[in-house]
Amino acid sequence: MLSISNIAVHFGQRTLFENLDLFIGLRERVGLVGRNGAGKSTLLKIIAGVNPPSSGSVTMPKGSKVGYLPQEMEHNENATILEEASSAFVEVQDLEGRLEEITKELGERTDYESTAYGRLIEELTTTNERIDLLGGASQEELVQRILQGLGFMPEDMGRTMSEFSGGWKMRVELAKLLLASPELLLLDEPTNHLDLESIEWLEGFLLQSASSILLISHDRTFLDNLTTRTIEITPIKLFDFKSSFSKYQVWREEERTRQEQAYKNQQKYIEDTEVLINKFRAKKNKAAFAQSLIKKLDKLERIEVDATDKADIRFRFPSAPRSGKVSIEATRLCKTYDQKPVFEGVDFILARQQKVALVGKNGAGKTTLTRIFMGLESHVGDLTIGHNVDIGYYAQNQAEELDGDLTVYETLDDVAVGEIRKKLRSILGAFLFSGEDADKKVKVLSGGEKARLALCKLLLHPYNLLILDEPTNHLDIRAKGVLKEALQAFDGTLIVVSHDRDFLNSLTELVYEVTPTGLKQYIGDIKQFLHEKHANSIRAYEAEKGTNVPTPKTKTTTNTSDQGKENQPSISNKESYKARKEREKQERKDQNRFKKLEGIIAQKENDLKALDEQITAVGTEDRTKMTELSYQYETVQNDLNAAMEEWTLLGEKLI
Repeated sequence: MLSISNIAVHFGQRTLFENLDLFIGLRERVGLVGRNGAGKSTLLKIIAGVNPPSSGSVTMPKGSKVGYLPQEMEHNENATILEEASSAFVEVQDLEGRLEEITKELGERTDYESTAYGRLIEELTTTNERIDLLGGASQEELVQRILQGLGFMPEDMGRTMSEFSGGWKMRVELAKLLLASPELLLLDEPTNHLDLESIEWLEGFLLQSASSILLISHDRTFLDNLTTRTIEITPIKLFDFKSSFSKYQVWREEERTRQEQAYKNQQKYIEDTEVLINKFRAKKNKAAFAQSLIKKLDKLERIEVDATDKADIRFRFPSAPRSGKVSIEATRLCKTYDQKPVFEGVDFILARQQKVALVGKNGAGKTTLTRIFMGLESHVGDLTIGHNVDIGYYAQNQAEELDGDLTVYETLDDVAVGEIRKKLRSILGAFLFSGEDADKKVKVLSGGEKARLALCKLLLHPYNLLILDEPTNHLDIRAKGVLKEALQAFDGTLIVVSHDRDFLNSLTELVYEVTPTGLKQYIGDIKQFLHEKHANSIRAYEAEKGTNVPTPKTKTTTNTSDQGKENQPSISNKESYKARKEREKQERKDQNRFKKLEGIIAQKENDLKALDEQITAVGTEDRTKMTELSYQYETVQNDLNAAMEEWTLLGEKLI
């Protein structure tokens, strides 16, 4: 499908990567990972033809189409959402034009046995298949289905692109890619602007896609659920492993240990050889032997240890000052924009040291609610901030408040207090500022770098309530892990808005869903929330079904010969009765299987919890046991995913 041969990229004296070879087969779903700056996005741009490599080649089968979703893009601001998404079908329109030409030519030709005629027939078949694959017969229905899957409402279809934020415009570009059905799909952080429901929908869609997929994502759960192969770019080499990201990490750690051992053995060999060289080089009868040893060392291929992400970096928040028992209390909060309600009737009590997640569809008002808590938005209703509550707030625009004339290190040094000051460079490293980056002026940083620095700065002050709005958007998987671990150990109160399931998992004890009519509370973390959301929707549909059971109609007739048979069902009704009985029998079987699956899911979740505890207890000392447990965990996780998928499909069927 895709073949990359000997690719290299140089920026002046700096080499990003070189001698890079890669092959991706049909319908493969590959996760591309690596530290920030390793060249992941650069590689995608090279494959997409946006940027040329310094050397090397990229080849694909003739006529193959590449779809590329970059992090930044341009749009037709005057087009409606529906028009912009439908522009993906330009290929269909071209194909339909070619189909007309072929049909006309075939009608005029009489050389039925010729090679040229056979080629036309073959092209006709291929063109028809391609039109069917692209959904040419039901374009508008397909466009609307995909747009709604990505979070747009039916009433949004006629609105222009200029009315929407960058995140929503990105969804339209993603919809265009999915509609185009390219042979190779290149996705650079596709989940950054999606809510939980849209991410789950996208997962399901891509799992059914016929496209090969090369994906960059910092969402571990998204990678694990979607990809079957992981490729990591490092300064030394390309690591390629046929598994999901979590399983790859276990293998990678074992590989790094083997690499370190080989490096130590080689260094010992080099030292021993150099001792011999120094011992014999001054002796005439041994000089030739010493020279042969020198040549042998010169030819020796030196083992390099990839130290990327090797350091075990941890930090803790400063201890949270004590506050009152209630941190925030809100009653009947309402918010409108231009007389359009965002939400109403919000009641909310946040106790000291509680950790909660705010979730909901994009536009539901999650960010608006956090800004109300901070006093940054007007509102109707009562809001009380508790005694001695000191709030630290992180939002996407926090980066704008940084002092551009300070260095990265000085920005942290100005706010750090106590023992944490000794760990500033380690913390900066965890948030992707390493080496000389710490001495850069803030004004030369990119938007993403400024956002990470703003988050890092916030975490150094001894707040007792943290409100974090999408804190992981500019963090890689490692940095998210560092942040999550620190938040789990935080002894203050936490409100976090995030669409990252892996980040939220085991972090919060309550989940609040923001809806137009108030907050819905779910006890537990994000896994319980998602599980209960599915269960509740199915139970609601079942309740509706129970209230409207149709009764079979009987045939009546005025024919005198049929008098006295009015109450007997007709032959067609007998057949309907039999079909209905079969259907009811199948429904009972489905109901039983549905209930059984709920038990299986609960058991698998318990098994995962037990394995997680075993993995934590084993630690990294016993690598053999750790690997064994990790494989068991992966197997149980796959079983759970399969059960959840069957449970969801059955639930939809029972609706």
